[in-house]
This record gives sequence, structure tokens and C-alpha cells, in this order.
Amino acid sequence: MDSALSIHRFHFAFTVTYHYIFPQLTMGLAPLIVIFKSLAIRKGDERYNKAARFWAKIFAINFLFGVITGVPMEFQFGTNWAKFSQYAGGVIATALAMEGVFAFFLESSFLGLFLFGEKRFGARVHWLAAFMVFVGSWLSGFFIIVTDAWMQHPVGYEIAADGTAHLNSFWSLLFNEWALWQYIHNMGGALITGSFAMAALGAFYLLSGKQEEYGRMFLTLGVIVAVVASISQLWPSGDRHGQLVAKYQPTTLAAMEGLFHTEAGAPIVLVGQPDTDRQALDNPIYVPKALSFLTHRRWEAEVNGLNAFPRDNWPDNIPLLYYCYHIMVGLGTIFIAITVTAASLLWRKRLFSARWMLWILMLSFPFPYIANTAGWITAEVGRQPWVVYGLLRTEHGFSSHVSAGNALFTLIGFMGMYTVLSVLFLLLMWREIMHGPEFLTASERQTRPHGGIMPDRASGQQGV
Repeated sequence: MDSALSIHRFHFAFTVTYHYIFPQLTMGLAPLIVIFKSLAIRKGDERYNKAARFWAKIFAINFLFGVITGVPMEFQFGTNWAKFSQYAGGVIATALAMEGVFAFFLESSFLGLFLFGEKRFGARVHWLAAFMVFVGSWLSGFFIIVTDAWMQHPVGYEIAADGTAHLNSFWSLLFNEWALWQYIHNMGGALITGSFAMAALGAFYLLSGKQEEYGRMFLTLGVIVAVVASISQLWPSGDRHGQLVAKYQPTTLAAMEGLFHTEAGAPIVLVGQPDTDRQALDNPIYVPKALSFLTHRRWEAEVNGLNAFPRDNWPDNIPLLYYCYHIMVGLGTIFIAITVTAASLLWRKRLFSARWMLWILMLSFPFPYIANTAGWITAEVGRQPWVVYGLLRTEHGFSSHVSAGNALFTLIGFMGMYTVLSVLFLLLMWREIMHGPEFLTASERQTRPHGGIMPDRASGQQGV
């Protein structure tokens, strides 16, 4: 990694990967908070209000860190990828501007109202604030996906006399077929992250014997949403998105599957190690003809291998692409197994006492983050060697006047700052988790009835 291009690529990969830790949880939690607020109004039960307020604090912490880590990425379009910005700015600036002007301000404004306006505006306005936070966060995700989808499958553009791309159809950009299915798939992944995080915390509370009432609430909602989201990732969103890759990026599909040679009745590989020098898979375990059926709906359909395309159009890191794709799919399959089992136990009213399942749910919360990261690496590495697929190669999009030394210096600086941010984030999250939904502020303790010392029924701690 001594070339400027390699360091610029790694720099952006590092910042965007770290940044996406936070918005995937906020986008996943936003609809769950709305559900808790809806249950609070419908049932008139204050416990659901406390649950919503608790998760809103978790949401707010992640939102804050998402903003902090997201702003530098937009500057990198100018500092590290100036030629790409010059070429594609006439198209992608539209979606990025709409994300900032509409979605971000909608989300941030109503988040403030939700966090601080309940007593002043009442339950129904508080519910509306939660709903608008959900709309804002998911709308923000949509405009970002629209931007990336244009880079994956360019539509609605024309090439101007100076050789740059300009938008000639706003609606084609907005309703790009690739964007719609990528958005559904991405938001499903975020929902898995949010629901697994909620279920994991519920399991933690039950296993530790603290705030068990809320632990059961978190487990119930988390497991129900997780099983629906996990299955929908396989079908329809994953299936349909895979067909689009086969149609518009056949080279990417071949690399993802480790298919070096064109085959009729091509198999899906479950396990294997790609050897690009020999153009073969080592130790493969596969399902015969499954790839042909999934991509063309015919068992004997011909699927082009990498040898059908010029070598300079192959993704430049086939092993990384292959392994990330299989990690994503493998974890997605595990998520279905875990959530279906947990949902079955919940249906039979045995989940809360099944400690083995509680341990699995509690320890599984990092894996949706890994699966989402692997999925994004699959999409971005799979698009190579193009920064805009079929139009602008990556080697022609970076800021060639920014040296490798300068890029490396700023990368090391970012790593140092993000290390500090990580420690701060973990401390804030641990503090909120330990407080839990039943945490009382100093003013709330003073107004609690009976005075003196009384036990907190949910946490077992002492309150004044």
C-alpha cells in the first residue's frame, strides 16, 4: 500500500466503515422506538414510555457519533477524490444535498423534540416526534443509497462537452431500480442490527437479574422484528438484488461466487478458497446448478465466469470480495436459524427461562455489524475497478496531487481520533445500559413518594 491511490482508497474505506457502525443502529432502532410509543398510547402503560425514552438515549448517542464521523467523509470527496467529484458532482450532489437539507435536519430537529418535549407537548405530539425521527433516519438512508446506486448502475445522466456527467432525469436517479432494491436490503440489515441489539440487551438484563420486566419487553419486540427482518433479507430483497448484480455486473457476480470459468448449470459454492493464479477454487463444497437457477430461474442456464471478461475489468481483490460475500450470506443464514428458534421459544412461552438461548442472543449482537460491513465491502469492492461502473475507473477518480505521504499522515490522525471516540462511545453506552429504563434523575428521586429509602422494584437497587 505504497501508492497514493491505495492509501486514498484505504483512507475512505476506514472512515466509511467506522462511520456506518452508528447509523445502522439508529436506522434499526427508529421504528422500534415508534412501536414502543404506539404501545404506550394504546395500552396506557408507562413502562412502554420508559422503554421508548431509554432507547431514544441510545439512539441519540449513536446519532451524535454518526454526525461526528460522517462530516469528514463529505470533505474527502474534495480532498481525496477531487477528480471523481468533478466528474460525477453534477449527479450525486443532488441526492447528497437532499439528504442534508431534508432528511438530516428532519431527523435532528424531531430528535430534540422527542428527547426534551414530552412533558411540554403531550403524548400524541411525542409520538409524532418519534415517527418523524423514524422518517428522517430512513429518508437519510434512502438518499445515501440513491447516491451509491448511481455509482453501481448509472441512470438518468448525460455526458457534457467537457466530459463530465450531468443529471438529465431526476426521477430516473431517484427511482433507479438498483437503488430501490439496495435500499430495501440495506434497511433490512439495519433493522437486524437494531432488533438484535434490543434482544441482546433484554437477554443481558434477564441473565443478570436486573430490570427483568424491561428485559422481557426488549426480548419480545427484538425477536419478533429480527425474525421478520432476517427472513426478508434472504427473500425478496437479497434474491432480487442478486438478480440485478447478475444482469448489470456479471463480472462482480462471477468473482463473488468464485466462478472462473463459464458454466451451464453453474453451482453455488458453500465453502472454498479462491486461487486467482490457477483460476480455480480449492476444496470446494457446492450445491449443483443452484447459481444458474437463482440468477436465471433455469437449472441449466449458462452463467459467465471471469474468463469471459477482459482481465483488466476483473475486481482487483477477488479473495476479499469472495470472502466478504460468503461471510454476509453465512451470517444471514445463522440469523435466520437463531431468530426462528428464539421466536419458537417465545411462542411457546419458554424463551425467558431458556438460559442457553438467552446467552446466544446476548453474544450474537456484534454479528449483524459484521454482516452489514461485509455486505458493504462486497458492494464496493465488487464495483471495482470502476468508481462509477462502466464510466469512470477508480484510478482516474482520486486526487493525484495529494501525495501518498499526505494521505497516510491524515489516515493515521483519523485512526488516533477515532480510537479516542471509540473509548468515549463505549463508556457512554455502558453508562446508559447500567442505568437502564428505570434510572431516576436526582429531581425524580426527590419527588418519589414515601421519602426515605425504598427499593427499586425493577433493578433491585436503592432509590431515595
